[in-house]
Amino acid sequence: MKITNVTATVLRLPQISSAADGTQDDLIITVETDEGITGYGEVDTAPYVGKAVVDAYMSHGTCYGLREVVVGADPFDYEQIWNDMWDKTYYYGRSGPVMHVMSGIDMAIWDIMGKAVGKPVHKLLGGSYADKVRAYASALMPDTPDEVKKMTEKYVSLGYTAIKFGWGPLGYDVHYDIELIKTARKAAGDKVEIMIDIGKRYRLKEAVYVAKALEQLNIYWLEEPLPAEDYIGYKRLTESTTMRIATGEEESGRLAFARLINETHIDVVQPDMSRCGGLTEAKKIAMMTADANILCVPHAFKTGVLVAASIQFIASIPHAPFLEFSVTESAIRKELLLNPFIQKDGFVEVPQTPGLGIELNPEVILKYGVNIK
Repeated sequence: MKITNVTATVLRLPQISSAADGTQDDLIITVETDEGITGYGEVDTAPYVGKAVVDAYMSHGTCYGLREVVVGADPFDYEQIWNDMWDKTYYYGRSGPVMHVMSGIDMAIWDIMGKAVGKPVHKLLGGSYADKVRAYASALMPDTPDEVKKMTEKYVSLGYTAIKFGWGPLGYDVHYDIELIKTARKAAGDKVEIMIDIGKRYRLKEAVYVAKALEQLNIYWLEEPLPAEDYIGYKRLTESTTMRIATGEEESGRLAFARLINETHIDVVQPDMSRCGGLTEAKKIAMMTADANILCVPHAFKTGVLVAASIQFIASIPHAPFLEFSVTESAIRKELLLNPFIQKDGFVEVPQTPGLGIELNPEVILKYGVNIK
């Protein structure tokens, strides 16, 4: 089997805002083969930039576009393909958009391999630890306590046993942040886990202050309270609190995650399958987190394509207690899959069909696809 083409398709809603909502647009990767098997991946990056990484022509030996690198390869040589993508983009890659697009291509290659052998991807990744995964409703934090109360009650009534609120008004006033979080905690009741994502907006003293307050509220984790680069701050924060500190969605590649784990002593590592290097790299990151005896919970605030890859990854490892499940109202998120994932009683079933277990809705791609001339 040989790869014959790689296509990057930009999707975009008619109107987008500056809110931290990655479901307003998208970059879908399609990898085709000479045996008629097609794989799909998703990239969480600036879509036009990511598309350029695929389409670029070869400038010299370490400046290739990724289509040129991948076409002609056997998808079962996934490690070799990954290393070729790394080596042949070395001058302009190694992190950022290039690694993000590598992730989407790698995701699509695993989809192809699963379809070729008739197995779900988690079987190829080496584990069947779960046939369903616990989903947490992932939402942007509303602006007022009343809205927080209503939203929390809504998702509890829908069966979620865990909810994460992030970004929105959080990170600008620690006292108001605590008020909003207290409202969510009270509305959810004692049996529902609450996670909070600050969106990198605190400095260390603010993070320590809020973490101490959240210890008393039984908040499951505090996510990205500090900028991703503030390794010293994260180390000091984790040493100052008993609550779990989570971060990692900004990182790409196992070397970055090794440093993150070793230098920050965080409690929850959050690789994003569409940014970290794909499933090939994520499995190595998961091994590092297992060796460090900490949790690995993938970040997945995108469409059902990324959800599918995350579910397959979670099912293949023993230490991932949650699936991030975006509840935004974006039509791209809600409609891209022909058969969207459904949460029932707080869980989402692990697909047992070949590959990632998804089919894309061609009408949605036609409706929201952007032609770049």
